[in-house]
Amino acid sequence: MSAPATAPVQDASDERLAHRSHLRRLLGRPELGAVVGAVAVFVFFSTVADSFLQASSLSTVLYASSTIGIMAVPVALLMIGGEFDLSAGVMVTSAALVSSMFSYQMTANVWVGAGVSLLTMLAIGFFNGFVLTRTKLPSFIITLATFLMLTGLNLGFTKLISGTVSTKTIGDMEGFDSARAVFASHLTIGGVDLQVTILWWLGLVALATWVLLRTRVGNWIFAVGGNADAARAVGVPVKSTKIGLYMAVAFCAWVSGQHLLMSYDVVQSGEGVGNELLYIIAAVIGGCLMTGGYGSAIGSAVGAFIFGMTSKGIVYAQWDPDWFKFFLGAMLLLATLLNAWVRKRAEATK
Repeated sequence: MSAPATAPVQDASDERLAHRSHLRRLLGRPELGAVVGAVAVFVFFSTVADSFLQASSLSTVLYASSTIGIMAVPVALLMIGGEFDLSAGVMVTSAALVSSMFSYQMTANVWVGAGVSLLTMLAIGFFNGFVLTRTKLPSFIITLATFLMLTGLNLGFTKLISGTVSTKTIGDMEGFDSARAVFASHLTIGGVDLQVTILWWLGLVALATWVLLRTRVGNWIFAVGGNADAARAVGVPVKSTKIGLYMAVAFCAWVSGQHLLMSYDVVQSGEGVGNELLYIIAAVIGGCLMTGGYGSAIGSAVGAFIFGMTSKGIVYAQWDPDWFKFFLGAMLLLATLLNAWVRKRAEATK
């Protein structure tokens, strides 16, 4: 007589079957370390700077955060996908220059120049992604080359066309007022004057978070950043995903460039150099790993907010602004160490 059949024993070590506690889920959030750091920075400057908590001061902090945050969102997604873009800073200036010079030289509606600029930026983003996927060269090398080329083109074309290092004013041209309303207007909410860039920033964070957590594309981004070969083996369109991420960076550079142009009417061709590091810093402080496959859009927003609080908090505390870069570097190091500690705790907590 045969023995009765028994149910197969599940391997207790299979983490897919392990129950994740609320604490472990909390510790597993990429932005947890950034939130802790943001609270600490907020409390610190609230204590040392009396004017920090004023409504006008908070508005200024949010504006400074949004100018970095708009670009930090796609840079964070790109880093989650395992790549970098060192051309993001000068691309913002390129977007503004193309809009300004095309509108002025062609005597066209400002929106026409903005449209040409959008197509140009998307083409640059496609170029970065296409060369990356075809040549297999590191994104550091490819985007560094793009950075250098754009830096030269920005200065060379501006001096060739305008005769100076800045563009001509387009403030009196058709379509400028409506474009300024979209990219550089002010809103009054609860008696507080806010720049429209804050709404752009929050909207992009919400959109990126939805894409990452609720769509197939979000799964693809995490997959290609974690292991591109394994992702390709299960049918993930690795090339299209990476090209799309570079084009997302280009789109946000266009948005930031239009804000720059509509705010001041003119553009200096040498602006934007070095800002790409600020975008990367905001993403890293927000929990993105340099190796890819981990991070969040919300974390990048918190990282940008920390940047805004620090840059303006030092001014409100009446400290020497030369110390800002020191504090930024210290925060980057501490945030990276904190994020690493949080990840280890998340892996150890059942």
